[in-house]
Amino acid sequence: MARIYYNKDANLNALKGKKVAVIGYGIQGRAQSLNLRDSGVNVVVGLKFRDDYWKRAKADKMEVLDIPTAVKNADIVMMLIPDEVQKMAYDSEVAPNLKAGMTLDFAHGFNIHFKLIVPPKDVDVIMVAPKGPGALVRETFVAGNGVPALIAVHQDASGKAKKTALAIAKGLGATTKGVIETTFTEETETDLFGEQVDLCGGASDLIKKSFEVLVEAGYQPEIAYFEVLHELKLIIDLVQKGGIEGMWNNVSNTAEYGGRTRGPRIIDARVKKSMQAVLKEIQSGAFAKEWVNECNSGMATLTKLRKDGEKDQIEVVGRSIRKMFK
Repeated sequence: MARIYYNKDANLNALKGKKVAVIGYGIQGRAQSLNLRDSGVNVVVGLKFRDDYWKRAKADKMEVLDIPTAVKNADIVMMLIPDEVQKMAYDSEVAPNLKAGMTLDFAHGFNIHFKLIVPPKDVDVIMVAPKGPGALVRETFVAGNGVPALIAVHQDASGKAKKTALAIAKGLGATTKGVIETTFTEETETDLFGEQVDLCGGASDLIKKSFEVLVEAGYQPEIAYFEVLHELKLIIDLVQKGGIEGMWNNVSNTAEYGGRTRGPRIIDARVKKSMQAVLKEIQSGAFAKEWVNECNSGMATLTKLRKDGEKDQIEVVGRSIRKMFK
């Protein structure tokens, strides 16, 4: 069983007298910066451009510096910019300004696990990963608690890396709910797998294929949209609240019998084998290499997929249906 840490296990004094540089002020950067500041931590934001992110940070009364200056004057550097731009920012603006004894913190293990970023041996490398979007991280903190988080230690040069990770988690409000210890490898590979096979990739394609089956069988697209997409949130809310069995307990007997007997015919052994193949691509680094090449080539494939997706019938129908709920 995983060990779970709470408020009593973390001490904000581990951050006392230290300056934290948060690199990035997007979805997670803003939430984590504000939460840490409100927890009494000395926080500065490091940004490359005087753009909208810069303006928002200034409006929030954050101290904002260029990235090299922010890193040079910090004890802890939190890399909260997107995976695909982390290596470039790290190589050109972070690495040259690191000093022995500093701490590098990540919210996702991608760049460390796949060795796109290789920090010097004399710095601590940790991960604090809130399990919720930035808006929720901030909203729950303001309400007096937080969202659960994961922590991991990749490199412990100081012997205090875990204490630092727990202190950051506490400053974010995560220890009010619980913090699970993991590794960079486990977090990275399971996170990518969940996104690709279930949460984003698998779920969206299951919806699209079931929509197509109904429409091709002659049913109205609007009715199909309601049945395979709109009502999905209601079911997922039940699953999140009470688990899969909790969901079965809250749907009709007809839905339960049909779902329990037909579901395994859809998500069958063949689908499981496909999932295992995707996991192997993640574990081997093949997906990481493919994604890095995609980014370096200007994201031509992703751009085409986005454009094609906007034209799908389910999206066209959905835009009209969603207006009914405004």
